[in-house]
Amino acid sequence: MRKAPAPAALLAALCLPGCMMLGPDYAGPPETVPPAAPFVRAGPADGAPPALASWWEGLGDPLLDRLVGRALAGNADIAATRARTRAALAVLAARRADLFPRAGAQGLYLHGHLSDVDFGAIRDGAGGSEDFDYYSLGFNASWEVDLFGRQRRGAEAALARAEAAQASLADARLGLSAELVRTYADLRDRQRRLALARETLALRQQALDLMRQRHDQGTATELDIERQRMRIEEPRARIARLEAETAALLDALAVLSGTVPGTLDAELAPPRPAPLPPAVVTVDNPAALLRRRPDIRAAERTLAADTAAIGVAAAERFPKVTLLGSLGVGGTDLSSLSRLDDLSLFALPRIEWTFLDFGRAGAMLAQAEARRDETEARYRGVVLAALRDAEDALARFHASRTRIAGFARTLAAAERSVVLLRQREQGGTASRLQLIDAEDQRVSAAETLSGAEADLTRDYAALQKALGLGWEDQEKGP
Repeated sequence: MRKAPAPAALLAALCLPGCMMLGPDYAGPPETVPPAAPFVRAGPADGAPPALASWWEGLGDPLLDRLVGRALAGNADIAATRARTRAALAVLAARRADLFPRAGAQGLYLHGHLSDVDFGAIRDGAGGSEDFDYYSLGFNASWEVDLFGRQRRGAEAALARAEAAQASLADARLGLSAELVRTYADLRDRQRRLALARETLALRQQALDLMRQRHDQGTATELDIERQRMRIEEPRARIARLEAETAALLDALAVLSGTVPGTLDAELAPPRPAPLPPAVVTVDNPAALLRRRPDIRAAERTLAADTAAIGVAAAERFPKVTLLGSLGVGGTDLSSLSRLDDLSLFALPRIEWTFLDFGRAGAMLAQAEARRDETEARYRGVVLAALRDAEDALARFHASRTRIAGFARTLAAAERSVVLLRQREQGGTASRLQLIDAEDQRVSAAETLSGAEADLTRDYAALQKALGLGWEDQEKGP
């Protein structure tokens, strides 16, 4: 029986494990919640899937919609995160290119001076030296045969990291939209409360003037006047604080939108009521949350990348086979470059195997496995934190709705008191001071309700962020 030549046998041996992929195949993230489990803090009307991807449109404020659009387009942090995403996609392209051969052209000119190498003179027993030139033009190629999946696992890890970068970009967009909505609600609240504080100051100034008139008539004391004067100082101090807070919120909205402070002052200066959430807010279930929240998606993709990295580390313990080749023309004079019928061809398979590394490859593999285990633990932590975030946001949102209903009833009662006291004052059974005091209480109730409305909108934004809404249609996969 005839034996195969040694090179053919070696090539056959190299092709046998050609489809081998070392390391574990990624089987998805660990299960953390039952698929059909509802939210613990969800209300009776919270079970349907959310309708809006751009959830802020449900607030019904076109100016806010424009601000969110500007921020998503011009925010500096978003631009930086987008650049990191492009870098991750470039790494992915490079890793995919590593799967294919490399080819290029080369030109060579060599001039040499060698001593005692005149081979004819050496045969005659004499020595000498020789100058020579060498010219070469041709093509070369190289290809690392991915016998054990090192390159494929590297491309798999790069793909997962690029997807994690895209999810991080989506998370940044989600966080920015929620922060802008909260800041906008705060601005509208401060503008409303600033107007109410000025109204309170005017009412208390009227009360002080009336008290001075009574003092002149002998029906009030200096103590009564001083008490009224003390009541005036409180809204004055509140006005100064609210003016500073309003300016700071205007600056914050400008920076969030990617512009310098002061740019939005004219556009946002006219006061408006804080936008309120829709009457019905749906939240679906935790399983949908795990699929939708971009920070969970980023953590899951990082877990997939670190799982693939185990295969890269495992392949380092085995030989690397690289096929090298060169095709060209050449000789000792320039005319040899035109002799295309005299081609030179070189083929060189190269095997590299560090079989004695005193445990370095094993240590790298153990490090990759430990990193994967750490990432899996972090994934579980991200999921639990997201579930807690959603449950807390649901509880705060429902509590805010209950509070705002109570404050609205308080304001309605204060307004009825003003109407009744005005009627009594016109009938001569109540004093002007009593009516002013009722007006003061009405303004105070309106200010409390304004703060509660802003809190409700803030809690709504926090709920939408916790549910991971507002980004699904924004980014595309690699």
